[in-house]
Amino acid sequence: MPCPFLGSLSQTFVRNYGANLMKQYGNFCPIVSRGFRSFGNDETKCPFIQENAIIAEAPKEMSEDIVDNTPPYHYENFFHEQISAKKKDYSYRVFRKVSRLAADGMYPQALEGLDNRRVTVWCANDYLGTSRHPEVQDAAINAIKSYGTGAGGTRNIAGNSQMTEQLEAEIAKLHKKPAALIFSSCFVANDATLSTLAKLLPGCIVFSDAGNHASMIQGIRNSRAPKHIFRHNDPNHLRKLLSESPAGVPKLVVFETVHSMSGAICPLEEMCDIAHEYGALTFVDEVHAVGLYGKHGAGIAEERGLQNKVDIVSGTLGKAYGNVGGYIAGSSLLVDTIRSLAPGFIFTTALPPPVLAGSLASIRLLASEEGRQFRARHQAMVRYFKLSLLVAGLPQLPSVSHIVPVPVEGADKVARVAESLLRRGHYVQAINYPTVARGDERLRFAPGPFHTPEMIDSVVSSLIDAFHENGINFEQFIQNGACRECSMEYKMEVPYEEPYVYPMQVA
Repeated sequence: MPCPFLGSLSQTFVRNYGANLMKQYGNFCPIVSRGFRSFGNDETKCPFIQENAIIAEAPKEMSEDIVDNTPPYHYENFFHEQISAKKKDYSYRVFRKVSRLAADGMYPQALEGLDNRRVTVWCANDYLGTSRHPEVQDAAINAIKSYGTGAGGTRNIAGNSQMTEQLEAEIAKLHKKPAALIFSSCFVANDATLSTLAKLLPGCIVFSDAGNHASMIQGIRNSRAPKHIFRHNDPNHLRKLLSESPAGVPKLVVFETVHSMSGAICPLEEMCDIAHEYGALTFVDEVHAVGLYGKHGAGIAEERGLQNKVDIVSGTLGKAYGNVGGYIAGSSLLVDTIRSLAPGFIFTTALPPPVLAGSLASIRLLASEEGRQFRARHQAMVRYFKLSLLVAGLPQLPSVSHIVPVPVEGADKVARVAESLLRRGHYVQAINYPTVARGDERLRFAPGPFHTPEMIDSVVSSLIDAFHENGINFEQFIQNGACRECSMEYKMEVPYEEPYVYPMQVA
């Protein structure tokens, strides 16, 4: 006869503690303690004890030795399997030991590896080299001397510094918005803003570009708002989805201006007009455009005179502005709502003084005439690089921006080509899944104003050798009979033939 009390417990528990329970059943057993006279005259006699005699009569020492033999979960084995799978399909991320140099005459070079070998960097997002500009460096150094290296906590706890407010005012002015808010990174800015806004607006529906960055995808997912994904940079598909959505409910249309991996630029005006036609707010990520486009470096919206059509703009201080951090800019009430309700902002340590001061100096620098010279030199080097690939017969994805993607299909092949280039003194990181889809692997080049035509000639020559070395056929890309030997005949004239020198460094 099974015991209704012991039967309700796990076998492991009974094995370990059953003997003690039997010996003290008056305190533990809910059946005997309530008294069941039908079991006999003795209320304290358990009718099931005989069937559990082995456990009941076992010595205390033996009962305490009875343990569950189920082995614990092997966490380290699981982690090993996950990493092994990543390495097997070449999606494992290898972080190169690269220390970028800031001294005159060395940038954009870096020290690579344990032996500090000199290499040229082609994939950094410090697009204009402002991280090493004397004005930016001096501002950061002076801020450290005056205010220390850290913020001391969140803005609510440690206090809101004057530099924080100055930087937000400068960002708002740059984007012609009433207000701005800075975050620890643009990933956090996108995630916190979209998750808070889409969750807060009643019944909000999100329309997201298929090519959006992981930060925006994460923010939309965290909001748990219903979403529709429209084809990358396809305003017609966006219109179709919006036309099928209910009228009178809040809507967010979320997309980027410059796509980080393809270099494509969105049809900004058309997408904003369609969004507003259906009563939606536009959330536009200008991360890879701020500092690089427009008279003052405010991005594609400024370059095309469309800043008034963007409701919320997000940007970064960590790429063309050479520091770290992200931001949004928009209406005063919208910004205040995010400031008051977004956990990603409220509970994160504020940006430190040197970052605030360096970012403020960098924004002002790139809004000046010197910044316009940087942009002109930058675009000239990008054109030279693209044309050099073209005349050498090397593949490149169509890009109208400063990002130059060179496709190398296969995670194993793109990794080997990147390794071959590194051996030849050129650092460019292989891009594979999950950053891009499998089969869309590439090398992502970002030439800047401090690269020279000689550097570009060298990396193109090395790329040809790397393709040959790894058995990659690219002859089908040769156009107009161009070849390696005669490519210089097709090179365009590039302004500022000498490497750019900061004005304050000229004797």
